[in-house]
Amino acid sequence: MLKYMQLCNELENAVRSGLLKQGSKLPSIRRLAEQYQCSTSTILAALDELERRHMIYSIPRSGYYVVQTSSKKEKAEALPIDFAASAPDPELFPYLDFQHCINKAIDTYRNDLFIYGTARGLPSLLAVMQKQLADLQVFAPERHMVVTSGVQQALAVLAAIPFPNGKKAVLMEQPGYHLFIQHLVTHQIPALGISRTAGGLDLDELEQLFRTGDIKFFYTTPRFHHPLGTSYTNAQKKEIVELAHKYDVYLVEDDYMADLEQDSKADPMYAFDRNEKVIYLKSYSKIIFPGLRVGLAVLPESLVQVFTHYKRTLDIDSSMLSQGALEIYLKSGMFERHKMNIRASYAKRGAQLAKSITQELPLCGGAFTYPANGYPSIHTHLVLHERISIPRIIQRMKKRNVLLGPIDSHYLPGHRQENLLKLNATTIQEADIGLGIAQLAEELRKERNRR
Repeated sequence: MLKYMQLCNELENAVRSGLLKQGSKLPSIRRLAEQYQCSTSTILAALDELERRHMIYSIPRSGYYVVQTSSKKEKAEALPIDFAASAPDPELFPYLDFQHCINKAIDTYRNDLFIYGTARGLPSLLAVMQKQLADLQVFAPERHMVVTSGVQQALAVLAAIPFPNGKKAVLMEQPGYHLFIQHLVTHQIPALGISRTAGGLDLDELEQLFRTGDIKFFYTTPRFHHPLGTSYTNAQKKEIVELAHKYDVYLVEDDYMADLEQDSKADPMYAFDRNEKVIYLKSYSKIIFPGLRVGLAVLPESLVQVFTHYKRTLDIDSSMLSQGALEIYLKSGMFERHKMNIRASYAKRGAQLAKSITQELPLCGGAFTYPANGYPSIHTHLVLHERISIPRIIQRMKKRNVLLGPIDSHYLPGHRQENLLKLNATTIQEADIGLGIAQLAEELRKERNRR
């Protein structure tokens, strides 16, 4: 990442967090250069970028100032501390950057964006995506790649099409992705569940299901699982891939938060596949914004044609305007800058979430356990004492302006549910996380003592 982009992220975060107050004057260029140990030209490049983004403005012979976004200070109603929402933080959306990319895409492609495209996606975008995937240890030829209208569409197509193994059922982790569960139930697609905990899967149970369960594919989220928040080790990924090959089961790997990975040694399952059994899915919704609706499926040769044909019967093609804008966004370096920004922000929030829970754990009186062992994820969970009622806790916390969500929708009908409380910190400011967890721990202690 270029130095000026890194500096730009740091200054932007200082403005968003309030360290640089609205209307205040920034330190001089010389002082900033000394503070960040870089050249004045680097400082000027960062300031120019922030000025373009309308976060600061310059006054000749005076300096740079933070934009005042409100004309007067008003005491706003306190916003809830929302541990239920799992969507990306709107405060981190790259509105201005992407607006520029949309305008640039229209100028660049003109009529091409407003007619039907190809079912596999904009060819120039696929070329850019191929290079990006290589950074994630996913080395795939373009002919195996299909752009989809989000990962949800890719999952719907995969659940519907026939597979070379001739099997019918879908296996998925429990708890798991609630919208895919809704899809399977709505369309009466045979589905089985296998329990996943913070420690992973029971691989003996997985092998038995692969051997006896008529499993077409196993849908899994190896890293940053939602709602658990945990990830498989490389060793666990390798074992699952080997089992899939042994029993002719395909793996659908949903790597929706791959861009937030900070461990350079954490590879996707796709990297361990030597027999074309892994279908790799990538989303841009969680890293840019949900409304983009552009995802990517990397398919084995045997599935490309049937997948593409079925997808075309659903929507002809995915939005060409979104694809063109995303291509420019990726090629320009804006995506890399945004990725570093949101990764740093979520890492801080995830660390604060883990720290706050760990601090309350010795004081909880057995009300909950934290099996994630401080794993610093933006999503995590608590295992509550069996006598604690989650609906009651949700209602009591709502009265304290802290929002929690039930986990029921993350389970297939009939599958045994654990007494888990999911926690998401994507939309919560770092300073509020500790307060929310302290209030939650207090209510859990009261409920445990009461019952």
